[in-house]
Amino acid sequence: MTQPSVILATASYDHTIRFWEAKSGRCYRTIQYPDSQVNRLEITPDKRYLAAAGNPHIRLFDINSSSPQPVMSYDSHTNNVMAVGFQCDGKWMYSGSEDGTVKIWDLRAPGCQREYESRGAVNTVVLHPNQTELISGDQNGNIRVWDLTANSCSCELVPEVDTAVRSLTVMWDGSLVVAANNHGTCYVWRLLRGNQTMTNFEPLHKLQAHNGYILKCLLSPEFCEPHRYLATASSDHTVKIWNVDGFTLEKTLIGHQRWVWDCVFSVDGAYLITEMVKLLHPWVSKPNPWFPSKIKEKIFIYHLRLPSPPCLAPFCSLFLFNWSHFG
Repeated sequence: MTQPSVILATASYDHTIRFWEAKSGRCYRTIQYPDSQVNRLEITPDKRYLAAAGNPHIRLFDINSSSPQPVMSYDSHTNNVMAVGFQCDGKWMYSGSEDGTVKIWDLRAPGCQREYESRGAVNTVVLHPNQTELISGDQNGNIRVWDLTANSCSCELVPEVDTAVRSLTVMWDGSLVVAANNHGTCYVWRLLRGNQTMTNFEPLHKLQAHNGYILKCLLSPEFCEPHRYLATASSDHTVKIWNVDGFTLEKTLIGHQRWVWDCVFSVDGAYLITEMVKLLHPWVSKPNPWFPSKIKEKIFIYHLRLPSPPCLAPFCSLFLFNWSHFG
C-alpha cells in the first residue's frame, strides 16, 4: 500500500502510536508501545524517523517500515521525557526530562553525548534556529540558554518565581522567543545577537492570554509569512490566535470541552490542529492533571483563513502529535 503524502502521527496513554492519512482520517499503521505512555512525538527533518519520548526512554521508529520495533533506543534519562527535537540536518537529537536534565544524543550511537543540569523538572526545550543554542523551561520557573559551542549555560531568566514554564517557542527566523506559564501568561523577548556569541533577550511584551494554565504556545511557520501568529492552548478549554504585530487577539477557537493540551500549525499556517483530553473517571480523588490514568481524547482541525466551525476529525487516543505538512 502506498504511504499517504500527508501524515498525522499520534500517541497516547493507551500505549500505541498511530499513523493517519490526514485528509481522510484513516489509520493505516499502529505501533504498540508497551513500556510507558508517550509524552511527546517528533519527526526527523528528513521525515524518515519518528522519536517517541516516554518514561524514561526515547524510542526511534522508521516511518517507512512495517516493523513494530524501534531502530534505536535512548535510555539514560531517569524520569518522564517531556521534550524531544532534532538539529536541522538530523545529525543529533535533544531532549528534556523531569529528571532535571537536558541531553544531546548522536543519532548514530545509543549513548548520551552531552548532559546539562537544569536543577528543576524540565517541561520544554526548543532549539534556536542558529542550531547552536538550546532554550529550556522548567517546573521552578527558570528559562536557561545552553550554548552548545561553549558547552555551558549562557543565560538564565526567571519571568515568574516558582511558576512553571510550560511551553517555549521560537520564531523560525530567530527573532522572537515566547515562554508560556501556569498562570496563563506569555512572556515575549526579542532575540538579539550580542557582541560575542551568546544571544541577548530584550523584553518585548507580557501577554495575559488565558485564565488557566497555558499548556502549549506556538509561533507560526515560515510559509505563513507575511502574517505572524502566536497560538496558545489552555486549560480554560480555548485556543487563542494572536497577531504578533502588537499581540492583538485575532481569534478564539472554541469547541473544546476540556483542557487543550497541544496544537500545531500546518506548514502554510492555514490550519491549526488541536488536541483535547477528557478524564473518564471524574470521581477519582485528586487526579493528577498532568498524567491522567484514564482519558479520552479528540482532535479538532481549524481552518484559520475561513470563519467556518472546527472539523472534529475521526481520530482517537491522541496525546501529542507531529504534523508533517498540510496544504
